[in-house]
Amino acid sequence: MNDRYGLPMGTSSPQAADRYSEGLDMVLSQQYGAEEKFQEAVSADEGFALAHAALAYVQMIRVAPQEARESAARATALTSGASQRINQHIETISLFAHGRNQESYALLRQQVDEFPGDALMLRVAQRLMVQGCTGAGVANYPPIFYEFMKSVEPLYGEDWAFMGQYAWANHEIGLMDEGIRLAQRSLDMRPDNAVAAHSVAHVQFETGDNSQGADFLGNWLEGFDRRAAYRVHLSWHQALFQLALGRYSNTLTLYENDIRPAVAAKSYQSLADSASLFWRMYIYGDALPAVDWDELLVLAAPAAERPGPSFRDAHAALAFTAAGDEASMDRLLDGLKDLADKGSHVATECMLPLVQGIAAFGRGEYGEAAQLIEPVFPQLTRVGGSHAQREVFEDTLLEAYLRAEHFDKAETMLRERLNRRETPRDNLWLARVQADTGKPDVAKNSLGLVAQGWQSADADSTEFGAFNRLSERVG
Repeated sequence: MNDRYGLPMGTSSPQAADRYSEGLDMVLSQQYGAEEKFQEAVSADEGFALAHAALAYVQMIRVAPQEARESAARATALTSGASQRINQHIETISLFAHGRNQESYALLRQQVDEFPGDALMLRVAQRLMVQGCTGAGVANYPPIFYEFMKSVEPLYGEDWAFMGQYAWANHEIGLMDEGIRLAQRSLDMRPDNAVAAHSVAHVQFETGDNSQGADFLGNWLEGFDRRAAYRVHLSWHQALFQLALGRYSNTLTLYENDIRPAVAAKSYQSLADSASLFWRMYIYGDALPAVDWDELLVLAAPAAERPGPSFRDAHAALAFTAAGDEASMDRLLDGLKDLADKGSHVATECMLPLVQGIAAFGRGEYGEAAQLIEPVFPQLTRVGGSHAQREVFEDTLLEAYLRAEHFDKAETMLRERLNRRETPRDNLWLARVQADTGKPDVAKNSLGLVAQGWQSADADSTEFGAFNRLSERVG
C-alpha cells in the first residue's frame, strides 16, 4: 500500500494504512490526535515499522525523548528486509530521537534526494533547521532551508501540506508576498492547516499588519482544538499582535488562558513563548507582569544544570534574569564558559556574549549590554528560531542602545526596521531618539503615528504612560 505521495508504507493492513495516513496529515497540519492515530496503526499492525517511527517523531515534538527512543528502537527492530526508503527514514528519525541532530540532518538530505516524496522528512528538516547550530548545524539556515524546499517543489506542486510549509521558508528569507500567497492557497484547500495559519500570522507580523493579524488569528483559533500543543505557539503569535497594538490586558489574558505552563503544555515551547513574551513587556514598559515565575523557572532549570540547545538556553536566560534567579543564571553562564573553554565556537562567539548581555541588561548596565549583544546581532540565526522569535534579542539591543544613549546606533537600527514595516512601537522608539537629540518637531510627527496605531491601546499601561509623558515633553 502506498501513501498519498506514492511511496510504499510497508503494511498490508488497510486499517493500519488508513490510521497512519490520517496521523501523517495531522502531523503535516499540526493538528491534535496524530499520536493516537499512529498508536491505532500500530495496534492494527504491530509490525508496521513506519508507524513506530512516526510515534517517535511526535513524542520528540512532545518533548518525551525516552518514549521517542523506545518507539525508534521498535521501528529499527522491524527493518530487516525493509526497503532502503523505509530503512533510511527510520534511521533518520532514530538519530533525531537520540539527539544526534547533525547526523540526522545529513541522512535526511540523502533521503530527500532519493525519495523526495517522503513528506515527514520535510517536517523533521524544519525542526532541525530552526534549532540553529545545535540542530542541523547550519548557522544561517533560512536561505538553506528555502533552497531545500524549492528543490522538491516540482514534485509536490499544489499539495496543501507542502504549500503551508513552503510558505514558512519564503517569509523567513523576506519573500512576504509569496509566503502569504502559498499560505492562503493552502488554507483554501485545507482550512484547518495550522502550519499555513502560522505563516499567515508571521507575514502579517513582519509587515506590521497587526490589527489584521489579530483579527485573522483570533477567528482562526476559535476552531482550533484546545488540546493541540501548537495552540500554545499560535496563541503566542496572537499575544504579539495584541502587544504590538498596546493591549497589555489582552496579552496577559492570552497568557493565562492559552500559554501559561500551568494550563498549557509544560514544554520547551512554553518556556520560549512565555519567557520572550514577558521579556518584551519588561523592556517595552519597564515593568514585569505579576505572574507565577516559578512555573517558568521549572522549565528553564535544565539549562542551568547543563547548557544544550541554544534556543532553549537563550530563553532560559530571559526567564532567570526577569525572575531575579541569579544563582541559576550564574550556573548557566558557568556552563557556557566551560563550553567556550572546550572550543565551542557557538558558545564563544554567540551564546556566551548574548547571555552575558541579557544579564547586564537586567542589572541596568545598558552600555555593557549593548557592547555584548551588538556583535551577536548579525549572527542570531545561530541561536535558532524564526525571525519573529529572534526579534526579542534585537529589541533588547535596541532598548539597550536607547538607555545607554547610543542614539546614532539606535536610529540606524530603527530606520532599517521602519523601511521593512511601520509599527507604533518603532515610531515611539524613534520619537525617543528624536526628542533626546534635540528634534522635538520631528518627534511630534513620530508620536502622531504612534497615536494613530494605538487607538485601542491600554491607557493605563506603563508604556502608554511613557508615550504620554514624551508627548507632553515635546509639546
